[in-house]
Formats: sequence, structure tokens, C-alpha cells
Amino acid sequence: MSCLLNIETATSVCSVALSVDNRLIFEKVSPDGPSHAAMLGVFAEEALTFAKQKSLKLDAVAVSSGPGSYTGLRIGVSMAKGLCFGYGIPLISVPTLEIIASKTIRQINASGDALYCAMLDARRMEVYAAIYTDQLKQVRETTADIVTNDTYSSYLQENKIYFFGNGSAKCKEVILSPNAVFIDDIYPLAADMIPLSTELFNTHTFVDTAYFEPFYLKEFIATTPKNKVLGTN
Repeated sequence: MSCLLNIETATSVCSVALSVDNRLIFEKVSPDGPSHAAMLGVFAEEALTFAKQKSLKLDAVAVSSGPGSYTGLRIGVSMAKGLCFGYGIPLISVPTLEIIASKTIRQINASGDALYCAMLDARRMEVYAAIYTDQLKQVRETTADIVTNDTYSSYLQENKIYFFGNGSAKCKEVILSPNAVFIDDIYPLAADMIPLSTELFNTHTFVDTAYFEPFYLKEFIATTPKNKVLGTN
């Protein structure tokens, strides 16, 4: 049995979720952010108290790893690292774009050749985006895009693409292809991390707690930092 604490602070929403064997058993969400500094410690303490009351032993902490807000990610990762060091348990890194892509794929439940473009707002007409299949296979890695009508044209010529995340709203009037579909109100939550964090835990895919750094949106760059990933048996 695996008991995981999931932490999501990449956007203005602050949330934690406790899961046991891929099942949500406790959740706290504050959508009125940014309130991460004030709320995350309270939420984490409530989750740990709940686990103790249920006689559950925490096995790992999963944290949303960005891209996202510098302040939000720093607070979330600092909390996750502190808990991992304190409890002597591993740290799991879950990419933020993958969290919202997984959520949207489950919500849309479309068949066929549709693609899913997860977007997080950077500034002006800039976003961080990655494109996935309905099996959550990444067909284009996370990239910093300046969005124009042509940015995703090579994909839109062949496929319907669902655009979502807090970077997608400003693209509606720019991406004019009839194959572009925009999904509103998709933002990452800790509860949405559970299928992903559980799979990573079951495959022993952990990051180095001491050296791990999230993917900050502090600079508009076109490459994703590589974090050291540990596979343990």
C-alpha cells in the first residue's frame, strides 16, 4: 500500500491531496491565490494529521515541478523537500503540463487522432506548451512559444487539437484554425497528480531530493532544465 502526499503550487491555485493506492482520501484547495506561503503549510499539516488519524505511514511526497510561477514552485518544492528529509522518504517530480494534460484527456474522453496542447502563461503572447496524444504520449516536448496563427499549424493541418491551461485563453483570437478547440477552466490540482504520482512511485522513479530544482518561468527560454532522475530497485 502506498500513501502519497501530492503538492501543487505551480499557478495561483494552492492544493494538496493525500492518496492511498491511487485513491484520493484527503484534499485541500485554495483558488484565491496566490496564497501559497500562508496556506500550504496549513494544508500539509492537516493532511499529515489526517494520515496519522488513519494510522497511515507516508511513503513519498510528489510535487508539481513546473513550468510555473517562480514563487509558487519555490514554496511547493521547499515544503516537499523538507518533508522528504524529515520523514526520510523519496521525492517524486510530476511535470505541471502533464498534470493538466492528463486531467483534460480524462475529461474530454475523445477518440481518434486528437492531440492535446497544455499551455501555461508566460507573458504577453508567450506560453510554455507541450503536445500530447490521448495516451499521454508527448509528441512535442515542453517549449517556450510566441503564439501566432502559424505556431501550431503543422499539427492543426492533420489533427484536431484541444488547447487548455491558463495560457490558452489569450490564444483564442490568434489561433484561427477550425481544428483548434479551446477548453476553459483547466488548472492543475494536487488531486489530478494522483494517477501520475502513483505510477512513478510504483516504478520507483524518484528525483534527487538534495539537487532537484523545478522548471521556473523566470526566463523565457526554449529548453527545459534536465533534473537528475534516480531509478531504484
